Amino acid sequence: MKLSEFKQSLSKLGELNFSLPDGTEIPSHFHITEAGLTTKHFVDCGGQVRTEKNITFQIWSSHDVDHRLTPEKLLKIISISGEIIGGGDHDVEVEYQTDTTGRYGLAFDGEGFLLTPKHTDCLAKDHCGVPAAAPAYEAAGCCTPSGGCC
Repeated sequence: MKLSEFKQSLSKLGELNFSLPDGTEIPSHFHITEAGLTTKHFVDCGGQVRTEKNITFQIWSSHDVDHRLTPEKLLKIISISGEIIGGGDHDVEVEYQTDTTGRYGLAFDGEGFLLTPKHTDCLAKDHCGVPAAAPAYEAAGCCTPSGGCC
């Protein structure tokens, strides 16, 4: 979800709620403890230099059960962070603590926000010799002695 979509979705809500990928709801007394622009500058395994930018919000729950963040207040936080976020309409990521700090994408179901799983991937498959489709032995979940993976 892009920042513009996030802000548009916020403007339609009377209250905020976020759910984890397994359906568990984040407690409604959460805080947004950070809002900013995360820049990742790296070299992929094919040797290409890349830059990735995301708008990041950190969600934190505490013992302060009386706290309730409203959509209007979150829009104000976004506005205040505008100097840091800049004018880019980047993807929104959410950091949330479960057994470790996780980074999630974000989706909107019309009533609330869903934290979506993020996955690793090879960005240089054409340089690494990764086939377009998984070999039959890999697709079957096993490795054969002549398959080249053992």
